[in-house]
Amino acid sequence: MTTGTSPDGTLPDSAHTTIRKTAFFKASRETVWAFLTEQDKLAQWFHRPEKDLADGEDYVLIRTDDAGAQSPIIWGRVISMEAPRKLVTSFIITPFGGAETTVTWVLEEAAGGTRLSLTHEGVAEAAGVETLRMLMSLDRGWDEHLETMRKAAALEAAIASGQEMAGA
Repeated sequence: MTTGTSPDGTLPDSAHTTIRKTAFFKASRETVWAFLTEQDKLAQWFHRPEKDLADGEDYVLIRTDDAGAQSPIIWGRVISMEAPRKLVTSFIITPFGGAETTVTWVLEEAAGGTRLSLTHEGVAEAAGVETLRMLMSLDRGWDEHLETMRKAAALEAAIASGQEMAGA
């Protein structure tokens, strides 16, 4: 695969091609963790995996098109899991031609909720000459997916809180 170069012919600086996102959730770290690792919860905001994510295991996220046909859209392996604090996965998509990128999720308590930090590294090395296009697409996609997860996690937290109050 050809590696993308800067106008001066040098390789892009990975610090300038790493996607970093931070999102705050009105939910506990355990709830947000579940949305990162459990099959049914991942399907609510991202793509359905074949099974819950597990440390050291491969994963495949499935896309279902409008006609109901299913196909792999993202795959990789779980590099490490430290529930409910940190998840590191490899992340491969078809445009990367089999090259791996790495996504790291860090969850911290923040103001009665959770601060989630995402770091997506290795895009330049995986995307080659398509680096900028892929960075823009992934950047936009992560924004959309994180917003969808925020809404799903808040709804789950609100339901759980209501159940706790009803049982009190």
